[in-house]
Amino acid sequence: MKVKLLSYTDNAEKLVAIAAKLCYSTSDIDDISEGLDEKNTAKFINQLMSMGHESPIEHCNFTFGVEGVSRSLLAQLTRHRIASYSVKSQRYVNEGQFEYITPPEISEDKQAEKLYIEIMKDLQEKYEQLAEVLKNNHMAKGLGQSAAQKKANEDARFILPNACETKIVMTFNARSLINFFHHRCCERAQWEIRALADEMLKLVKAIAPILFEYAGPPCLNGVCPEGKMSCGMAKQKKADYLC
Repeated sequence: MKVKLLSYTDNAEKLVAIAAKLCYSTSDIDDISEGLDEKNTAKFINQLMSMGHESPIEHCNFTFGVEGVSRSLLAQLTRHRIASYSVKSQRYVNEGQFEYITPPEISEDKQAEKLYIEIMKDLQEKYEQLAEVLKNNHMAKGLGQSAAQKKANEDARFILPNACETKIVMTFNARSLINFFHHRCCERAQWEIRALADEMLKLVKAIAPILFEYAGPPCLNGVCPEGKMSCGMAKQKKADYLC
């Protein structure tokens, strides 16, 4: 997995403080901005977050480039709807000899790994064969090679596995990111998306440490909401994330 922070809002924390302070002030925006040094900005953001006044943090955006993740992860990721996604298309990109993600539980077992690799190789071969048959059929109907290949990819992709590797560019505002971390840094989240969330959190904490100081699983800021399904690791999680 490769995660990179491609772009982000400059002076994100000061921007949040300006937007939030405006809600409670009669001053002009320029005056509010001039009165916010680093210390005052940090103090006001901490106060803001403790109040649960989260709408001002929507003004900050963070764009990530993600590679080496599965289509299975993509299905979970796009459930976070207040975000923008651009994903490698399986219609326009032929997936012959596709890369794939191997879950740790499989790679740690020789027998399971051997079987998994055999299945992936078989799917690659069948995908290429199916795409070729469909492409030839479309060309026989008068389509050019490029258009025929695209049409073939549309239907051949139905046999591609969730393990198939994909690439994503995605943009979240800070409020949506905190919600994402709340759900996906939790130990009960699926391993791959939890690993992604942890990498993303490290990147944004380096840019806006005050804004994301308490971001992470819900047990950092109170009682675990999972009840009987709790992992029982709240103490360890606080040690891992609140450092």
